[in-house]
Amino acid sequence: MDVQMRQGPAYGVARLSLGPNEPVKVESGAMMAMSGGVMLQSKAEGGVMKSLKRAALGGESFFVSTYTAPAQGGFVDVAARLPGDITMFEITPSRALFIQKGSWLANEVNVVIDAKWGGFTNMFGGEGGFIVRAEGQGKIVFACYGALEVWNLEAGQGITVDTGHMVAYEDTVQMTMRKASGGGLVQSFKSGEGLVFDFAGPGRVWTQTRNPNEFLGWIQATLGTSNSGAAAGLGGLFGRD
Repeated sequence: MDVQMRQGPAYGVARLSLGPNEPVKVESGAMMAMSGGVMLQSKAEGGVMKSLKRAALGGESFFVSTYTAPAQGGFVDVAARLPGDITMFEITPSRALFIQKGSWLANEVNVVIDAKWGGFTNMFGGEGGFIVRAEGQGKIVFACYGALEVWNLEAGQGITVDTGHMVAYEDTVQMTMRKASGGGLVQSFKSGEGLVFDFAGPGRVWTQTRNPNEFLGWIQATLGTSNSGAAAGLGGLFGRD
């Protein structure tokens, strides 16, 4: 599979060019266009229980779509719900990747995705919680909200990232989570910051310049409590429900 990006950085689209009879796994609803003759099959990837875990905990769809090119080859174009960059990463047996929920778009068939525990934030603040772990062999495509930045951390080098701006990180990177401020709840309220991730190299960390949780909060505040139902409906944009 060859991956080509276009329409970036604000409204990225990834073209997945497939060889003869080559399959690719795509997040349900992410397909924008495909060439003639490409076949589509959707199923609960890895069985019902694993699919429930990935959907309920990892923020991805219960069903995964497999697109298979015809004998002459073909392509599938994929795009995310939120405006932003799309990028590709090469998974190897010794090089897995952790991705925030809702960012995964597609991968080659030898890449396995599963939901992994990433911290308590999702239980209380809508950030963090379970994340997606991608392992195996092959290319994976994922998206962000806003522009994508890549931090190449050397051994012992660190960076602190707001949980809502984290997109992905290599499994060689050490990650811990803490309150942004040194004080209690009052200090956190004053600063406007909640929890952050501390990353330490070696390895790469991907971040996004926009925070979908903050945007959703702004929408809800703008609509007001009288329109809470509409605000809740917009929440589906941020979790691929």
